[in-house]
Amino acid sequence: MADPDRVREALRACMTAWATLEVRGDQARVVPVPDPDQMAAHLERLDPQWELGWVCESVQPPVVRARVVLLGVGREGLAGAHTLEDAKRAALADMARTYGLTSAGDGHWVAYDPEDGANTADLEADAPLPDLPTGTALPPEPPRDPQMDKARSHINDLLDQLRVAGKGVEATRILMSGYGETVEESRAIYKELQTILKG
Repeated sequence: MADPDRVREALRACMTAWATLEVRGDQARVVPVPDPDQMAAHLERLDPQWELGWVCESVQPPVVRARVVLLGVGREGLAGAHTLEDAKRAALADMARTYGLTSAGDGHWVAYDPEDGANTADLEADAPLPDLPTGTALPPEPPRDPQMDKARSHINDLLDQLRVAGKGVEATRILMSGYGETVEESRAIYKELQTILKG
């Protein structure tokens, strides 16, 4: 299971981009959001098999749902914004809230140019963001299957051995679609990885 504190710190470290939520004349309201490339680098350190998926809920107005799966736990964020690209980034920020990372209020109003976009040059995206108030509980995680957790743990141990043996790339290809949906599928994946280790 992902340690919420480590995930929160990883997400906080990549809150260096901006999303434009709305435009009014020559002004735009922007909020800090995770930079997708930095987020990928940070989350990969926590879980090399992490996943990110997008669903466009609405083209006009732009509304996007982001789903991140980290160490087998899925979290979602939903956001609307000025463009679909901005909505994607804002959805990542909304997902970060499920780990207790809150945004800086309603955002900032900045100058807006139709060709250049929002002028965020004077804003500091990496300014400290507040955590949820002490005692605020995180949303509940989905029920866990102890057998699947044990299977994932065995696969992770075997992955460590494969990396040490220089066979991590081959192993990663097998795990591209995850650890399996059932214990039987996880066992089959484990056997494939064992074959690579012995081969």
